[in-house]
Amino acid sequence: MLAYILLSALFISLLSFVGILTMLFKEKVLSKVLLLLVAFSAGALLGGAFLHLLPEAIETAGEGGAFKIFIFVLLGFCLFYVLEDFISWHHHHSMSHSKESCCDKKIKPFSYLILISDGLHNFIDGLVIAAAFLVSLPAGLATVLAVALHEIPQELGDFGVLIYGGMKKSKALLFNFLSALLALVGGVAGYFISGFLGERIVYFLPLAAGHFIYIASSDLIPEIKKDFSLAKSLKHFIFFVLGVALMLLMKLAFE
Repeated sequence: MLAYILLSALFISLLSFVGILTMLFKEKVLSKVLLLLVAFSAGALLGGAFLHLLPEAIETAGEGGAFKIFIFVLLGFCLFYVLEDFISWHHHHSMSHSKESCCDKKIKPFSYLILISDGLHNFIDGLVIAAAFLVSLPAGLATVLAVALHEIPQELGDFGVLIYGGMKKSKALLFNFLSALLALVGGVAGYFISGFLGERIVYFLPLAAGHFIYIASSDLIPEIKKDFSLAKSLKHFIFFVLGVALMLLMKLAFE
């Protein structure tokens, strides 16, 4: 399974280069495409959590462990709630201190904060991918797909923020990739940690499910609901359902 983990984590890391696509599209077109990707990603994350990770965790833990599984889902949700609030506080704090020098050519402090927070996120993604593969191949593949679909719009956004923060495009791509490589570190760490955890590695799955549910419900869905119109809402909902449907098809295919 180590080969699957390494290849998957490397694939997630390489997605950092999709940021270069921001230079190929006009801002208005990119904004529309991003929102559709966000809607699709939200559906895929929820589908991955409810159709793959949680059923797999409950089946592995047995009926007696089902209650613990849902405790870990709540724990995962709360953990990322607190983590995101902490990162957001530092982000806004750094932004407020950089406003006075917004017109100079120096790299703004929040650019480095984005890289650090994204690196931590990628490391956790690597841990989650490793845990999922160690439980089962279908759970691992579903997790990689859900993470990848979430990473694409995020990496596009991160690249734009780094450019806005004063980085040259080549430097932004390099630093973003180095930050993304922490997914590989997380994957390797997850693989070796599993040796100490044994069967308890299964509890990483509900933690990951809580993570996915939090991202979809707190970050992604609110984004696609900001600019309300019936036509846009219908379009976003269709892409959301397509994301769920993709995970359902994967589930049916493996069964």
